[in-house]
Amino acid sequence: MTATTVRADGATAWGTAEFTERLRAVAAERYHDRHPFNLRMHRGELSPAELRRWIANRFHYQRHIPVKDALILAELDRPELRRSWLRRIQDHDGTAEGEGGIERWLRLGEAAGLRRDELWEGSRVLPGVRLAVEGYVNFCRLRPALDAIAASLTELAAPDLMRTRIAAFERHYPWIDPDGLAYFRTRVDQGGRDGAEALTLVLDLARTREEQQRALAALEFKCEVLWSLLDAVDGAGP
Repeated sequence: MTATTVRADGATAWGTAEFTERLRAVAAERYHDRHPFNLRMHRGELSPAELRRWIANRFHYQRHIPVKDALILAELDRPELRRSWLRRIQDHDGTAEGEGGIERWLRLGEAAGLRRDELWEGSRVLPGVRLAVEGYVNFCRLRPALDAIAASLTELAAPDLMRTRIAAFERHYPWIDPDGLAYFRTRVDQGGRDGAEALTLVLDLARTREEQQRALAALEFKCEVLWSLLDAVDGAGP
């Protein structure tokens, strides 16, 4: 029999099944796959200029993923947890030159007609995107590991989005070299694996109702970060 955790104010922690359902509901209902910009992207309605603007601004987010993961890594107190989370940094940075998710995103940019140096320089990055990304990185820097890990649970919804995106790019944007879609293809499996691992960690770390509610709030915050990023890109014009 599993012990029941009760908060000081008398609120009992949700059971594993209910807490999991609540987390999955946030990821399903608030994820940015529902954003008007993503919907237009997947219907094939974006112009080349709009698609390039999204790729350049999203790269600003992509390049900071290993940064936020390094901040989370520093908060983990057990070797097995650090080894597991370290893989996320390696997935994006690669273990050698020319590897990793950041490299694959650069190749997506090139396939869409953007230069690598242009992406790294960040001259196309919108103020709203900078603010959203900085807010997320600082959240992972300043909040406990539970909160930062829970924020990463948007990965629960990522594989389906990647599948939809691959199909949309292949159908509607044939001017982009198919090799440039490698990032999306890789993230189908990586996102599923990472989401499952992060969920297990959150279920282990959130023992009280208060901690569970913090985890839900952190996931909602991350959904708002991704939504705000697209608001900025969508509002920049045709």
